[in-house]
Amino acid sequence: MPSLILQFKDTEHGEFPLSTGSSITIGRRETNTIVIDNLAVSGNHAKVDCLDDGYLLTDLKSKNGTFVNGKIVSSHWLQKGDVISIGKHSLIFKLAEGEAPPPAHDMTEETMVLDTEEYRAMLDRSTPNMPAQSEKAERMGVLSFVKGGEGEYELKKKLVKIGKDDSNDVVVGGLMVAKTAATISKRPTGYYLNFVEGMSKPKVNGKAVKDSVLLKEFDTIEIGSLRMEFIIKE
Repeated sequence: MPSLILQFKDTEHGEFPLSTGSSITIGRRETNTIVIDNLAVSGNHAKVDCLDDGYLLTDLKSKNGTFVNGKIVSSHWLQKGDVISIGKHSLIFKLAEGEAPPPAHDMTEETMVLDTEEYRAMLDRSTPNMPAQSEKAERMGVLSFVKGGEGEYELKKKLVKIGKDDSNDVVVGGLMVAKTAATISKRPTGYYLNFVEGMSKPKVNGKAVKDSVLLKEFDTIEIGSLRMEFIIKE
């Protein structure tokens, strides 16, 4: 079973197994799976989703960024020996002896990747001119396509339908996918993914949804051949 080895200054501080269907969160808050008590680390800094076809690292809009092998990433499919840097700590992606490596993924699926110096220079240029955000700015849910689609889909409608039929807002392929497999409804308490029908149930973070689930930012949604990430934009 793959695992993450937490290190600080070449000293190991724990090993965390990665089991398929689970998610590991990393941050300063005690509610995280891997707690890093350092002021350079955000409360909820990053997470790793353990999916059927790999291990997806996602930065949770952290203040100081998440780095893999010295480069800042928004998302990254982990491979053997990858070193994740969060603050002054490192997490090494390790495979058990003789274990097959995760499948390679198209690197174009990853979000922007910058080297460290370029990223810091960009922050230096942009910070003085950054406009103040209104506290009343409307927050909108967005589906960001990771696999099986391109770009993003903004959840502007109160009810978004997902399925095989062309009448759906988001059309997805797959033998076991129903005409309308799932919906995403916007309610006062947030966005909910609802299972509608079909042999193939939607999954959120690797777990099948049998009824309805409240989506949290950066949740990974899988329906048929489609994989999406739920994010919030203002």
